Amino acid sequence: MNRRNFLAGAAGALAAAPVLAEGPKVFRDYDQAALDAAYDQSKYAPNLQQLLHRYASNSELARARVGAPRRVAYGSQPVEQLDLYRTERANAPVHVFIHGGAWRAGMAKDYAFPAEMFVHAGAHYVVPDFSWVQDTGASLLPIAEQIRRALVWVARNAAGFGGDAGRIYVSGHSSGAHQAGVLATTDWKQVGLPTDVVKGYVLISGMYDLLPVSLSARGSYVQFDERTLEELSAMRHLDRLAAPVTVVYGTLETPEFQRQSREFAEGLKKAGKPVQLVVAEGYNHFEVMETLANPFQFAGRAALEQMKLKAPV
Repeated sequence: MNRRNFLAGAAGALAAAPVLAEGPKVFRDYDQAALDAAYDQSKYAPNLQQLLHRYASNSELARARVGAPRRVAYGSQPVEQLDLYRTERANAPVHVFIHGGAWRAGMAKDYAFPAEMFVHAGAHYVVPDFSWVQDTGASLLPIAEQIRRALVWVARNAAGFGGDAGRIYVSGHSSGAHQAGVLATTDWKQVGLPTDVVKGYVLISGMYDLLPVSLSARGSYVQFDERTLEELSAMRHLDRLAAPVTVVYGTLETPEFQRQSREFAEGLKKAGKPVQLVVAEGYNHFEVMETLANPFQFAGRAALEQMKLKAPV
């Protein structure tokens, strides 16, 4: 390794591992400051704002190339709408993406950038909007219900927009991967849908056990009561999963997002569920999300493989 590469690597390591004062342990080996940082992406992704801006600008480019989405209401609240990017292929699979934003930010329009890949590969691409936690009395439960309703709308209306209700797939990133994990452990029979209504999940950089999250600074704006911890922690309901799962994370993520991904994948494997763990070497939390738009990179390749679609040419 030459001096330039060594120094660059050392600088990256320092950026990804903030030095924190040690205090009383609050979870495993973390003191409060370290645990807060482990659930704060800004501490480990110094290019956060650059990447979020790129999500938005690349989404504008995608819309310019594939066309504006069909905007559809899946519920009665103004926010309960989804963006539907249609492929020309008849009776095509449907890929539903749940965006992140720490449960308190993010809009569907800024996650159009993977649409071009999916549409040209022969799949419809759907991104729902949903409430932010500051608008739900600090509760994640209404958000989970909204996302379930969006999925129900897709399943019941797929034929109407040229989709195959028997080939619905879901991905999510960050807090969106958390909510996608909730979808994966939902009892769909209660709403009249098949247990395996979703045929596969790609979960990117998510949280699957809310207990340590509740002990972090995120507890200052989210109400982590016992019902929330129990119902919305996918790790506690592995027996309910009825579809293959691909778990993706980057090696420059916060240590907790890496651990949560590894342990969720390990838990699924021990439970006898079909699971694949994909580790993106050298990617941080926001960079690994961008790979969903690339058929030859981590998340995009996994999504196309689940749907048995070839990369667009």
